[in-house]
Amino acid sequence: MSTLMDMPAVDECSVAGCSYNDHSHCHAAAVTIGGGSGDAQCTTFIPLGVKGGLDKVVTHVGACQRAECTHNSHLECTAASVRIGAGHDEADCLTFATT
Repeated sequence: MSTLMDMPAVDECSVAGCSYNDHSHCHAAAVTIGGGSGDAQCTTFIPLGVKGGLDKVVTHVGACQRAECTHNSHLECTAASVRIGAGHDEADCLTFATT
């Protein structure tokens, strides 16, 4: 991967309480996936009443800190796209799969 546009897109976000979510679409420029054992948390999640992000939907996975994920190669996501939604935390990467 060489540019942000080459990185996996965030196809859906069902976390209504996130400042970047607008009608199930993430408006952050890029998300970071982190978290602890067992889940892959969207660490870009911000639970504020103020809406943020870009005017149009272009969100991609900027970084993935979950080295044990099947889609992780050198801390970059290789999935075709990802879905963000409720899991163990308020906002998790639902595409996360352990190796």
